[in-house]
Amino acid sequence: MRLIESRTTFVLTYTALAILLLITLFPIALLVLNSLKPATQIVQSPLAWPEVYRWDNFVRAWNDARFGTTMLNSAMLAALTIVLVCSTGSLTAYVLARRKIKSWKIVTFYLLATTTAPIQLFLFPLYFGFAKLGLINNVFAVSLIYTAIYSPFAVMLLRTYFLAVPKELEEAALIDGATHWQVFSKVMLPIVSPGILTVALIIGLYSWNEFLIATTFLQRTDRLTAVVSFFLLSGQYTSDWGEIMAAALIIVLPVIVLFIALQRRFIEGMAGGSVKG
Repeated sequence: MRLIESRTTFVLTYTALAILLLITLFPIALLVLNSLKPATQIVQSPLAWPEVYRWDNFVRAWNDARFGTTMLNSAMLAALTIVLVCSTGSLTAYVLARRKIKSWKIVTFYLLATTTAPIQLFLFPLYFGFAKLGLINNVFAVSLIYTAIYSPFAVMLLRTYFLAVPKELEEAALIDGATHWQVFSKVMLPIVSPGILTVALIIGLYSWNEFLIATTFLQRTDRLTAVVSFFLLSGQYTSDWGEIMAAALIIVLPVIVLFIALQRRFIEGMAGGSVKG
């Protein structure tokens, strides 16, 4: 009886996983399929196999969207944001995890509020302030905005990792003569590195895909991000859907490759952060 139940559970589990996998991969497969078609066939039969393989869709998408420049801008913006968020977030999370704060509930409420507050509330004041300071079309300035937006999430996640580290390790390092900075950089950071990698991947993905702030504060053609240049491919009256699909695949491909390469560390980091809190 138990054997039958275990087999039934096994079959149902893997059937559900197969269905979820199909649902997840179907949009990507459809994107790849339509990126190789002419625009007329996409409109007529988006699910059909390509009658003619249009490899030139990728060439035209790369040139028209200026991906050589815009993807570099996106990569620079994401890298700056990752460095700022991980450095400031890890320091803040360490202090919040190791110091007793009487007003912790207020701090938690503040972090949750800033995480859920829509950026539209601050967009106009930020824009006018940045315009006065001459920071429009400045990639570093935009990364500061991203850092302010994404840091509360990073702090709350990394704090769970620091809380899971035994205090005895920190006390032993201090007894051996290490400074507080050496304890943080030499002892704590290597232990919580899975959490930092998780934060870096999530923040990098958010920064790569962000549209509203990028299109507001980066207006020069040589400062556009890949997502904004992709949006500009769509015409007012007509659109070459084959080129647009190819451009979308070009933008998505680096993210997919990076996630596949680091998926094990990412899943371990997310699981560890959910358990250690």
